[in-house]
Amino acid sequence: MGQVTRRGFVGGAAALGGTVAVGLGAPSKAQAKELGPVRVAPGDPRYEDLAVRRTNQRFQPRPEYFHVVGSTEQVVKAVQDGVRAGKRITVRSGGHCYENFVGEGSQIVIDMCEMSNVYFDERRGAFAIEAGATLMQAYRSLYLGWGVTIPGGQCGGVAAGGHIAGGGYGQHSRRLGSVVDYLHAVEVVVVDRSGRARAVVATRNPSDPHHDLWWAHTGGGGGNFGVVTRYWMRDPKAAGKDPAKLLPKPPPALLVCHPAWSWADMTRESFSTLLRNHGEWHERNSEAGKPYAGLWSALIVQSRVQGADPGGMILPTLMESSVPDAERLLSAYFAAVTRGVSARAHIPPVVRMPWYQAVSTQALGGDEGTGMFKAKSAHLRRRFTDRQIGVAYDHLAVPGPGSTGGTMVLASYGGRINAVAPGATAVAERSSVIKALFVNTWEEGNGAEHIAWVRRFYRTMYADTGGVPVPGGGNGGAYINYPDIDLADPAWNTSGVPWPTLYYGDNYARLQRVKARWDPRGVFRHALSIRAAR
Repeated sequence: MGQVTRRGFVGGAAALGGTVAVGLGAPSKAQAKELGPVRVAPGDPRYEDLAVRRTNQRFQPRPEYFHVVGSTEQVVKAVQDGVRAGKRITVRSGGHCYENFVGEGSQIVIDMCEMSNVYFDERRGAFAIEAGATLMQAYRSLYLGWGVTIPGGQCGGVAAGGHIAGGGYGQHSRRLGSVVDYLHAVEVVVVDRSGRARAVVATRNPSDPHHDLWWAHTGGGGGNFGVVTRYWMRDPKAAGKDPAKLLPKPPPALLVCHPAWSWADMTRESFSTLLRNHGEWHERNSEAGKPYAGLWSALIVQSRVQGADPGGMILPTLMESSVPDAERLLSAYFAAVTRGVSARAHIPPVVRMPWYQAVSTQALGGDEGTGMFKAKSAHLRRRFTDRQIGVAYDHLAVPGPGSTGGTMVLASYGGRINAVAPGATAVAERSSVIKALFVNTWEEGNGAEHIAWVRRFYRTMYADTGGVPVPGGGNGGAYINYPDIDLADPAWNTSGVPWPTLYYGDNYARLQRVKARWDPRGVFRHALSIRAAR
C-alpha cells in the first residue's frame, strides 16, 4: 500500500534527525547574553529567513523588524521599546501557530528561537525550559541528563513557548496527564498600566501573589498575558532534591506498530464499523491508572484521491513496554478496532524501540515546515454518532473540489488527564477520550477550495450543535493550541455559544480577570486572545 500520511501533519514515521544538542547544566550569564539583541529589518538578508520561519505558509509576517532575543533582560527591553514607541508587538517561539496571530498587524515580532536552554535549576528545585526550546530538544536533554521526561506533544519541532501555555498533551498524557500538570513556575514579561515592562515569576504555590498568572499559563493559550521566557517543570507530588526523581521517567522502550487500510478495500459499512470500534474502545479504556493508559494511537484518515493508489488510513500506535503483558494488550487493541471490518488491514510486525529512538522517529508532524493548511479541532467525550460517521465517510471517501489534502485525525486522550479537576488548571476540558483534528493542506495558491472543504466538513459534522462542538453530551469543545478563528465568526458558529466557551468552558471568567490584572493595556492580543473583564 502506498504512503498514507499527509506531509506536514501526519508523518507517522518521519525522522527528526539533526536535533540540536543543548547544555545539560544551567547556562552561565555570559552564555545567556552571548546573542543579541538583534534587530532584523527589511533589506537585511536575514529578514526573509525569519519571515518564512513558520509552519503554516499561508501567513507571512512583515513587521518593521524582527527582534531576536537571547535573554529575559533583552525581552524586557524589546517590549519596553515597542510599548514606548506605540508599536504593535507579537511574539513567536516555534512558529507553529495555526492562524495568523504572529503576523496580523504586527510591527515588531519578538522571536524566541535562540532562547532554547534546558537545564536543572537548583535554586528552584525544578527543570527550566526556555520558551524557544523545541519539544525534541527538551525530551533529549531531560532524558540524557536525568532520565526523566514531560508528557508533551508528538510534533518535535514545536517550541515550549506556546505549547505548554495552551495545555499541551502527547503520547504519554494518558498515563501522566497534561504537560501543564507539571508546571512549577513560569517567567513572563508583562506590561503594567503605566506602560512599564518587567519580568515576573509566577509559581504553583497558592500563597504566591502572582499565582493567578501561573494558573493562566496552565492552558490559557499563548500570546495572551505577556511574553513567556521560561517554564520550570516539576511533579507536584515529588519530594526531595534529586533531579532524577522530580519528573516522571519514560518507559525503557515503546512497542510501535502502524496498521493501515486502503480506500480500495474500504466500503461505507467497513468505514463505519472501524470508526465505531475505535471510538467505543476509547470510551471503555480511558480511565486513569489502568493498563491501557500506556497506549496511545492516532487514527489518521486521508481523503481519497484519484489514481491507482487512492490512499487510505493509518493507525500509528505506541504501547509502553513496561506495562504488564503489553504485547497481548496491544494485540487485543488491534483485534477490537478491526472486529467486523471487512476491509483488509495491513498490520506490520510490532517493533520494540528504545524510548528516545521511538519518540524521535515516530513523531507526528516531523516535517520541514512547508505548505499551507487550515485546521479545526474538537474534543470527543464519546465516539462520533452514526450520523457523524456517515458525514466523515461522505467527505473523505469521495474525491471532490478542494479535498485532495483533507485529513481527519482521532488521537487518544483521557486517562490521567481526566483525573484533574477542570478548575485546577486553565485546561477546562477534563472529560474527553479522543482529540480530533480536521485539516486540509495544499502547496500553492490561496487554497480557497481547500479552506471551503474543511469548513463544510466541520460544520456538517457538528450540524446538530450549530456547526461547532458545543460542550455537553458527546462534545467537549475545542483545543486552543489548534486555534480556529471561524469559531468567532457567526457565519460558521451559529450555535449562539461564544468562542471562549468552546475553548475555555467555565474557566474563561477567571482568565478575563487575570488578563485585566496583568495586561491592562491590551498589549498582547490577537484574533482569539482573551478579552479583559470590564
